[in-house]
Amino acid sequence: MERNIKLITILNFCTDLAFYAPIAIIYFSQVAGSYTLGMGVFSIVMISSAIFEIPTGIFSDLIGRKNTVILGSIAYFGAAVALALAQSFPVLAIAAVLEGLGRSFFSGNNDALLYDTLKQYHQENKYHEFSGKTGSAFQIALAVSAIIGGVIANWSFRLVFWISVIPRIGMILAGLFLKEPRVHSEKSGNAYDHLAHALSVFKNKSKLQLLITASAIKFSFGEAGYLFRSAFFYTLWPVWAIGIASTLSNIGAAASYYLSGRLINRFKSLNILIYETVSNRLITGFALFFPTVASPLLMSLPSLNFGVGQVALNSLLQQEFTDAQRATLMSLGSLIKSITFAGVALLLGALADRFGPRNTLLFSQAMLLTPLIIYWLIFKHEHSRN
Repeated sequence: MERNIKLITILNFCTDLAFYAPIAIIYFSQVAGSYTLGMGVFSIVMISSAIFEIPTGIFSDLIGRKNTVILGSIAYFGAAVALALAQSFPVLAIAAVLEGLGRSFFSGNNDALLYDTLKQYHQENKYHEFSGKTGSAFQIALAVSAIIGGVIANWSFRLVFWISVIPRIGMILAGLFLKEPRVHSEKSGNAYDHLAHALSVFKNKSKLQLLITASAIKFSFGEAGYLFRSAFFYTLWPVWAIGIASTLSNIGAAASYYLSGRLINRFKSLNILIYETVSNRLITGFALFFPTVASPLLMSLPSLNFGVGQVALNSLLQQEFTDAQRATLMSLGSLIKSITFAGVALLLGALADRFGPRNTLLFSQAMLLTPLIIYWLIFKHEHSRN
């Protein structure tokens, strides 16, 4: 078990060790000529991810977690090389398709890999603790990427993309040394029956439908807004300093992920999600309503809630999944998230071209309040059952 846990942590770290992350929207918009097309690159990532979501989820459930990790890592490697070579929007689009393919291989598979590994040793009840600790590696990687990438970008944008190829090689190596969980030994040979069963589970579980809806809203407006906020920071800070705000956010999120197990045990997942939604909107809204040189620093504070919020939502979802269709159902959720994100990213880009980055981010914050309605419905349903 320890071997897989360590390798999953390494895999997570290498996945988000993308040194171009803090300046991606700035560079994409410069190459493409507008915020709409710049955000369009992220939309293509999610559209291609959506197209491949269900096939790769079924592949994971039928063929195995390890093989899926290796294929996803190869796709991520191809995307990194294409980005490093890109000098036009069409090449950026090719890179986006490859990254979308990589994301689809990973989206349902890697959480299922962790859950199955724990289940093999009868420790699946500790999923939220291990998910938080391994998930913190994403944020540590982003923190390292932000500070290094921001400095290098001040000198050479192209070099930032080339050094981002190196961690992709690490992903492939980590995948090769993974051990397939024995939980996954019994597999159905009929992919259509497998998908039909997964869809039936989704149709008959109202709580699962609500959780996936909340997850889609949270991810699409939250992630698109996060990717776009560099454009707002660019109006207040120089390029080299943008990475500092991202680093602070990632450090806070890493701590949040690491402590999420203890926090969820004490306060419960649903309570944490409600607190995260309200507090983060208040802090970020204030920073946007009154833009100053301190706004990027204020906007890094919500990261302290981000990790525990993600783990809380994922833990609730895992409880609703069946073992046989775990990766497929997660991929179904990721499919919905990807489609939603693609539309939201283009919407935010178009709004920014017309109304500017600040007003666009204010709109996204308002939309991020809507999951509160869903959390209330879930809380009301569970309270009535008790």
